[in-house]
Amino acid sequence: MATMTEHTLRGLSALGFHRLAYTQWSPEGGLPGRTIVCCHGLTRNGRDFDVLAADLADSLGARVVCPDVVGRGKSGTLANPDLYGYPQYLADMAALIARLDVESLDWVGTSMGGLIGMILAAQGDTPVTRLVVNDVGPLVPKAALERIGTYVGTNLVFRTVEEVQRYLSLVYAPFGDLTDAQWRHLAEHGYWTRPDGTLGLAYDTGIARAFQTQPITDVDLWPVWGMIRCPVLAIRGLQSDLLTAEIAQAMTERGPKATLFEVTDAGHAPALMDPAQLAAVRDFLR
Repeated sequence: MATMTEHTLRGLSALGFHRLAYTQWSPEGGLPGRTIVCCHGLTRNGRDFDVLAADLADSLGARVVCPDVVGRGKSGTLANPDLYGYPQYLADMAALIARLDVESLDWVGTSMGGLIGMILAAQGDTPVTRLVVNDVGPLVPKAALERIGTYVGTNLVFRTVEEVQRYLSLVYAPFGDLTDAQWRHLAEHGYWTRPDGTLGLAYDTGIARAFQTQPITDVDLWPVWGMIRCPVLAIRGLQSDLLTAEIAQAMTERGPKATLFEVTDAGHAPALMDPAQLAAVRDFLR
């Protein structure tokens, strides 16, 4: 059975250092022969990958590392919310890769985490040798960003974990047909306790600054996609408004020519907890 341990390192922004937390899943017995990084979506955290990480550690004998991007989960926050963005996230992930002391790794990224993985994989001398992007592509439609902007950064207050669970099961219903236990897992790792004892979602509302201060337009990363040379698996929820059928099809025809795996009962983004989804990732990385 894989074992999980919790770790931290320090990232650096223009205003100083900040804490970066990550969980590490290690296979039973001996040192792992490979490393896989799993990176979460905009408002989520690394514990979303507990099921997948344990599966990959056991089945592939891999060390699986799941960071909390700054401003989420158990990581620290940034003093200036204008600094939340991909330049900071990429710098922090470079620091994490240095900490892991590996020459190569595989990357699994959901939504924002997939975009981080795409940009890393497109760099010269990249350590990323295989890439899984979960319900995100090189074109992010304006309409999907506008939808996300309606809820991200809202300073919600909850009294109990049960209230958090009910909220998550409504807002993130497109994750798929999750069991009560799976929603409970997401809820238990998806809140912070405030000084007054109430609960809030486990991310800094400042991450929404970009949605509030800049015009929302399509995000076009096709030039980045064209620079990726490693094999890519693209996972798409059939009801997704962020990774449309047209964009997904183009991803199989352009650049690294991704392999496409579609999830029938999900939108944005499949939770990667279902056995079929686990098998798709496992078989691709194998």
